[in-house]
Amino acid sequence: MTIAHDVRAAGSGSGTVGGTASVVVRRVRDDEHRAVAEVLVTAYTHDFEISDSYRHSLGAVSRWASEHEVWVAVPAGEAGAGDATRVLGVVVTPALGGPALSALAQDGELDFRLLATHPDARGGGVGETLVRHVIGLARDRGARRVVMNSGDQMRAAHRLYERLGFGRLPERETRVVETKQGPTRLLAFGLDIADTDAPADTRDGRP
Repeated sequence: MTIAHDVRAAGSGSGTVGGTASVVVRRVRDDEHRAVAEVLVTAYTHDFEISDSYRHSLGAVSRWASEHEVWVAVPAGEAGAGDATRVLGVVVTPALGGPALSALAQDGELDFRLLATHPDARGGGVGETLVRHVIGLARDRGARRVVMNSGDQMRAAHRLYERLGFGRLPERETRVVETKQGPTRLLAFGLDIADTDAPADTRDGRP
């Protein structure tokens, strides 16, 4: 898999998914907020039973986009098209120069939330492309580490993180959230940027 990363303000990246179709990662457009909400809700409810309040939070894409950066994975051939139904995956990062998404992130760290791939697009590397994009952002912004919280039941995501070199941060696993299954302690993962390789393709020139 190759990743291209564009450090301009709008930001974009791309990856070859599954060795065949190409996927571009870019900032969400205003007309895609509903499609992003659908991907988030569909992805999380496909695997888990979520509370009404969490479902509402997933659907608040306009708020996420106004306060942070919402990135979408779309087919490369449709990267500039107006078809908002082709959002394949989503991830949220802090805005450049803005506050962290959660208390987990410390100085010099970049955190991310709401990593999701539509169930119909799974198995093609969309999630990995999004995480690699986050790693590229962290490197470009001078962060020393990427961190995130994850529910203990999200085992497929944990396998992805571990494959990419993330490790557990048990000393930071202090946050407990209420779920339909009862109180759940969130796991914490981190990846030191110094331990990662720069992408093979570092610029793609896309707007």
